[in-house]
Amino acid sequence: MKHLKHIALTALLTMGSLVSAQAQVRITEWMYNPANSVGEFVEFTNMGSTAVDFGTLSFSFDDSSRLAGSTSLAAFGMVQAGESVLFTEAAAAVFRTNWALSSTVKVIGGNTNNLGRSDEINLYSGTSLLDRLTYNDQGTGSVKGPRTAGTSGHPGSFAAIGANDATLWVLSTVGDVERSYRSLGASADIGSPGYTSFAAAVPEPETYAMLLAGLGLMGAVARRKRAKTTT
Repeated sequence: MKHLKHIALTALLTMGSLVSAQAQVRITEWMYNPANSVGEFVEFTNMGSTAVDFGTLSFSFDDSSRLAGSTSLAAFGMVQAGESVLFTEAAAAVFRTNWALSSTVKVIGGNTNNLGRSDEINLYSGTSLLDRLTYNDQGTGSVKGPRTAGTSGHPGSFAAIGANDATLWVLSTVGDVERSYRSLGASADIGSPGYTSFAAAVPEPETYAMLLAGLGLMGAVARRKRAKTTT
C-alpha cells in the first residue's frame, strides 16, 4: 500500500509540474461592434501557472484570413499567470479611460485588422495556433454565437475556453460572474475587459495522459497485490 501511495503522489506531482511548465493563453472575451464605447476589443488571458513572454514567443493575432504573424502582440511583453490583456482598435489611452481601467492592465491599441459580424479570432505563437474562436450570430452549429454589438461575449462555462464553439459563449450582463459593468457614456456598452473569472491553471493534454498512465500503473500494482494474496 505504501508503494501504491508513493506512485499516486508521484503522478500528482508530475501533473503539477506539467501544468506549471506549460502555461496556456486563451481568448476570454470579445466585442466586435461597440455601440457606444470607443473600440472593439479582444481579451486574452494566461490561464496557466507560469508567465508567458509574448515578445520572445512571437504572439500574434489574425481574423478569418488565418495568417500567423499578421498583427503582432509582442508589445504585451511578459504576461503573468492569470493576467488578462486587451487588444483594441481604439487608442490604448482612450480605451483605458472609457472602461476606467487601471494603468496596470495591458492594452495594445490602434488595431486595423478589424472583426466582423461573422469572423474568427485566431491567436498564434510563431506559426502555431494556440486558440481560435469562429463565430457568426446568424450562423448555425458551433459557429452560432452571441451578437456582441454593444455587449461583449464571454465563456458561459469553463468548457467554452479553447473549445472553438461559439454556442458556449454568452453575452455579458451588468454584475454577472465576470463582474461586467457599463463603459462611460449615457448609453454605455457592457463588458469586463481586463478581467475573467475563469483564470486558473488548465491541464494540458499531456497532463491528462500522464495522469491516466499513473492511474493505470496504480491499477496494475493493485491487481498484482490481489493476485499474490489469493495464491
